[in-house]
Amino acid sequence: MSEHVYRVTELVGSSKESVEDAINGAIGRASETLQGMDWFQVKEIRGTVSDGKVGYYQVTIGLGFRVMDHADLKS
Repeated sequence: MSEHVYRVTELVGSSKESVEDAINGAIGRASETLQGMDWFQVKEIRGTVSDGKVGYYQVTIGLGFRVMDHADLKS
């Protein structure tokens, strides 16, 4: 079993619909440019209020992804 090294980057996702959609949006967008994503941690949930209702949900997450080995990199 090999050992892994991770980098954690902080992202903020937002959604008019739900906290879950905000998380999925942040992870989905990150997946377009990052490889080796393994886990996330919710750090903060907040939102905006508009006309007495939730306007947007905003979720700050820490996204953990593996630092690649030389063998993992494509030429």
